[in-house]
Amino acid sequence: METSGNSHKKPKLSNSSSENWGMQRATNVTYQAHHVSRNKRGQVVGTRGGFRGCTVWLTGLSGAGKTTVSMALEEYLVCHGIPCYSLDGDNIRQGLNKNLGFSPEDREENVRRIAEVARLFADAGLVCIASFISPYGRDRVNARKIHEAAGLPFFEVFVDAPLDVCEQRDVKGLYKRARAGEIRGFTGIDSEYEKPEAPELVLKTDSCSVNESIQQLIDLLHEKDIVPVDASYEVKELYVVENKLDLAKTDAETLPAVQIGKVDMQWVQVLAEGWATPLNGFMREREFLQCLHFDCLLDGGVINLSVPVVLPVSGADKERLDGVTAMALVYEGRRVAILRNPEFYEHRKEERCARQWGTTCKDHPYIKMVMESGDWLVGGDLQVLDKISWNDGLDQYRLTPTELKHKFKEMNAGNGRDLFVVQYLQKVVIPLVLFHILLLQPGLNRCISHPSTHNTP
Repeated sequence: METSGNSHKKPKLSNSSSENWGMQRATNVTYQAHHVSRNKRGQVVGTRGGFRGCTVWLTGLSGAGKTTVSMALEEYLVCHGIPCYSLDGDNIRQGLNKNLGFSPEDREENVRRIAEVARLFADAGLVCIASFISPYGRDRVNARKIHEAAGLPFFEVFVDAPLDVCEQRDVKGLYKRARAGEIRGFTGIDSEYEKPEAPELVLKTDSCSVNESIQQLIDLLHEKDIVPVDASYEVKELYVVENKLDLAKTDAETLPAVQIGKVDMQWVQVLAEGWATPLNGFMREREFLQCLHFDCLLDGGVINLSVPVVLPVSGADKERLDGVTAMALVYEGRRVAILRNPEFYEHRKEERCARQWGTTCKDHPYIKMVMESGDWLVGGDLQVLDKISWNDGLDQYRLTPTELKHKFKEMNAGNGRDLFVVQYLQKVVIPLVLFHILLLQPGLNRCISHPSTHNTP
């Protein structure tokens, strides 16, 4: 927030003056080294192991969207178990920097203090988001140097919105007052803003949404090894978007088809609703082998996934469909999905059963089902045409991960222990129960149909 100051551009300082920036004036002080290393601290800070301390420095005009992006990024990271804190310009000027105005010298000291505080947050293992106009390039360079000297990552992000857009937003009414001459030295009006020359990221907030801006920031932090891969994506639903649905259904009617069973259809639902994120469809051979050998997906980071999500097909279907670019999946006479860019590969039934259950005994109902299924598997990118329902009176209770997330938010389950419980339910318990229902279903059906298992009076 800017309410006063000089209307002149900050004077360029000589090299000698630049070197004295933040010069130590206190004497008889000695730096005390910590007994706890950053790696050790990273093991206990947050719910994810690893040191992630860094500073994300958001700079831009007043009204560009810095605070909005900062608070949304903080919420996203905390909800994914990554400790984070947002330092906002207005908030800081009500406490730590309440004795500073908006003269060039005070702006310089404002940025210096914030950079030092951000460094401490980052050194503690937090992702520190600093949201400040910080109009002068030299001050931002010095803020970076403070972090570099401490061996901490610093990411300059230019929140770029044109002046006219910022004036139209003018949530605080400051531009109107500056234009009326009530505020002097207002950045963008009568005080210059020096755009970053080489920021790590530019966010065009006049043309992209808050969610899109957050995703760009998450991608940056993932690329810099700050955010783990499983926190850098949202739930990936595989339903065709509404404005392309009619075209996809028309396309499905013209494609060669393969019949699928009830268990296959249940896996289509698991994939479509995003329970198997980040899979794009039924596993290809590389994903299948990673799942069998490591209980994880390894491409792009380690993702726990120990249950193969695969589609068996017969040798006849393989011969008929090998070489096509897409095929329709048909369940009970209805085309329910499209599998694009299919890849056929050997099923490896015995290896699959041995690695999953430690046995190949065909008396095990699910092993029996696997052994009797097709000799080939087909993976590919899945496009599901309609929301899947079973008309058994329980469809209203089968919420998708996205629906559950909204429900949790309505219940204010977003902090502390509640957040841990929500994440544990969403990422561990519910998928595990769903997978085991599928695994146990053949045995349950067998028990129900076998007279010897029924109680008699």
